[in-house]
Amino acid sequence: MIKLEQIQKNISEAITQSGLTQNEIAQKIGVKRPQISCYIHGKKTPSLDTFANLCAVLDVDPAEILCIAEYKE
Repeated sequence: MIKLEQIQKNISEAITQSGLTQNEIAQKIGVKRPQISCYIHGKKTPSLDTFANLCAVLDVDPAEILCIAEYKE
C-alpha cells in the first residue's frame, strides 16, 4: 500500500538532492518559498498541478515519487 508519508519523503529528498535553492524552485513552479519548506518538512503536500510542475523542474519521474513501481510489486 502506498503511504502519504513515503510520498512526502520522496518529494523532500528530490528537492534536497536537486541542487536548487528553495527560492529557485518556488519561482520556477509559481509558489512562495515557504511552501517549498513545507514540502521538505512534510507539513504539506503539493496540489496535483504543483506536483507535476515540481517533478518537471526537478527532472524526476512522478511514478518514482509516488512509489508506483513498489505498488506494482
